[in-house]
Amino acid sequence: MRPAEGAGANAMAGTAGDVQGLASSDAAVAPGGVPPFQRWALGVSYSGHAYQGWQSQPSGNTVQDKLEAALSQFAAQPVATICAGRTDAGVHGLMQVVHFDTPLAREAFSWVRGTNAFLPPDIAVQWAHPVSERFHSRASALARRYAYVLLESPVRPSVDAHRAGWVFRPMQAEPMRQAADRLLGEHDFSSFRASGCQARSPVKTMRRITIERRGAYWRFEFEANAFLHHMIRNIMGCMVQVGQGLQAPEWMDTVLAARSRDAAAPTFAPDGLYFLGPVYEPAWGLPDRTPAYDWLP
Repeated sequence: MRPAEGAGANAMAGTAGDVQGLASSDAAVAPGGVPPFQRWALGVSYSGHAYQGWQSQPSGNTVQDKLEAALSQFAAQPVATICAGRTDAGVHGLMQVVHFDTPLAREAFSWVRGTNAFLPPDIAVQWAHPVSERFHSRASALARRYAYVLLESPVRPSVDAHRAGWVFRPMQAEPMRQAADRLLGEHDFSSFRASGCQARSPVKTMRRITIERRGAYWRFEFEANAFLHHMIRNIMGCMVQVGQGLQAPEWMDTVLAARSRDAAAPTFAPDGLYFLGPVYEPAWGLPDRTPAYDWLP
């Protein structure tokens, strides 16, 4: 299901001719020939299955590579972006936020429609907003949000393959909620940290964890000031063990206290993990969700 595109309001992508018109009609430079730079923030959604994560790679097969190539084609000059939070291979994004600087003067809808014309169908710019040079997509974020969608079924996913994790043994909600409560607040999350994590400190503040079920689908939501590499997938591995009765909720205390990756469960699959986006001060005036939020179970 492809969310509608918009820049504040919904807008459909135009034809190649429309894009050329967008590129030429509203481009401008300041008097005197010196272009002023405008900083823009974009909200980007993507299915991560086909890509090697967010961050640019020599292969060129990452979401950042595709987005910057599309922006550069539309702008007819190189465009470099900075994102709010990198995602791994196979992880999806409902509202990744990036910023970039450009001397081109274009309307918000032009950046949305024009960039999307050069993007593959599984990546789309959802909105564009001009921001001051003080805004930084990563440094200005107060928190980050993720969701994990998990199918509980005797049979593996099919139409939702690569879009949901999978367990075939029944799970119980209350033990998982009790385990989740033990992760709230400020902790050293070393037990849930990947060996290649580049974060300066393993100490993070988990602000919120919710666990809900709709039919055969579980939805876990996490909000923290920041996350370590593989942190949520490693937490999910532990949640599943608790939910299936293989471990008691109190086991989460033991895992946290160990500060060792060996104490936790194996890393869970990336398939059901979605970056919901960062949280910013309302003063920036940026959207806090995209239509794709309503698509998730």
